[in-house]
Amino acid sequence: MTALADILRRQIAAQGPITVAEYMAQCLLHPRHGYYITRDPLGQAGDFTTAPEISQMFGELLGLLIAQVWMDQGASARFALAELGPGRGTLMADILRATARVPGFHAGAELHLVEASPVLRAAQAQRVPGAVWHDTSDSLPEDCPLFVVANEFFDALPIRQFLRHPKGWVERVVGLEGDKLAFGLTPPAPLSGLDHQLDGTPEGSMVETCAPALPIIDAISTRIQRHGGFAIIIDYGDWGSTGDTLQAIWRQQKDHPLANPGEADLTAHVDFRALAEASPLAATPLTSQGALLAQLGIAQRAQVLAQGLTGAALESHLAAYRRLTDAAEMGQLFKALGLYPVGAPQPPGFGQVT
Repeated sequence: MTALADILRRQIAAQGPITVAEYMAQCLLHPRHGYYITRDPLGQAGDFTTAPEISQMFGELLGLLIAQVWMDQGASARFALAELGPGRGTLMADILRATARVPGFHAGAELHLVEASPVLRAAQAQRVPGAVWHDTSDSLPEDCPLFVVANEFFDALPIRQFLRHPKGWVERVVGLEGDKLAFGLTPPAPLSGLDHQLDGTPEGSMVETCAPALPIIDAISTRIQRHGGFAIIIDYGDWGSTGDTLQAIWRQQKDHPLANPGEADLTAHVDFRALAEASPLAATPLTSQGALLAQLGIAQRAQVLAQGLTGAALESHLAAYRRLTDAAEMGQLFKALGLYPVGAPQPPGFGQVT
C-alpha cells in the first residue's frame, strides 16, 4: 500500500466516499505524495513520453504555426507566449528555436509557464531561461495578446463520472471494500448540469465532466478576446464524452486506477466539444494530430532532418515521424483544437480529423 493510499483509506473511513475528481486531485497533486509533485514522469525512466520528447519536429512546427498566427493578427510588438503544463520545457524550447529568425517574434515575446510541479519547474528553468512561472492560468498577463499551447494538459485535470439511471444520474465515487479502495455509486438523483445529455445517453452509460477545465478556458478566452492571440490544445479525446476513459499508467504499463495512488499517472480523455462551447472565441475544426502536422509540413521537415543520417540514427528519426503521424500511433488518437478571436483569420493547418 502506498503512503497516499493509506491517507486516502483513513480519510474515507472517517468522512465517507470521495468523488473521482477528488481522488484524481489527491493522487496527482497531494503536497507530499502527489504524482506530479514528487517526480519527473517523462521519458524512459518515467511512465510516459509526450510528442515533444519524441521529436523536435513537433515543437518546431507548432512554433511556426504560432508565429504565422501572430503575423496574421498584426505582429504585435509585445505579446505573451504561454504553455500550460510544460513538462521539461522541451516544447517551448523547440518553439523558440524554430521562431528565432521570425522578425520581431522573440523581441516581442514574454514567456510564461503554468506549472504546479517544483520538480518540473527546475527542469524547465534549464531549457527556458527568462520564463515567468504561474501556479494557474488566472495570473497570465491581461494587457497584451496571448498565445497559448497546451499539449497533454487537459487530460490530467480531475473528472467526475456519472452513470445514466432511470431516476436521473448516479455518480461513481471512491470508497472502501474492507480496507481496500474500491469504486462505488451514489444514490440516483437529478443533475441539472447534465440535463442536455439525458435524451442521448442510454441507461447504464457513463458521462464524464471536467469542471476544472472551464475556468482555465475562461481565463484564456477572456484575454484573447480582449487583445488577440491564439490557443492550441492538443490531447487525446474527441468531440464529446463517451464512456469510462479514466486510466492509470504505472511503470510504463496500464494499471488499475485505484491500485497505486500517488505512484501512477491518472488521465482521462478530453471532451473538446465542452472546451469549445465554454469559450466565446471562434474554434477551428477538430483535427487529428497526424493531419495537422501533415498540413504544417512535417513530411518535408522530416526529409530535411534525415539528410546525413544513417543506420540507427536514421531509423530512430523515421520511427519518431511515424509515431507522431500514423493513425495506428499518435496520429489519430490525439486531436488538436484552436481557439482564436472571432473575425480573425483561421489558423492554418486545421480542417480534418482523418
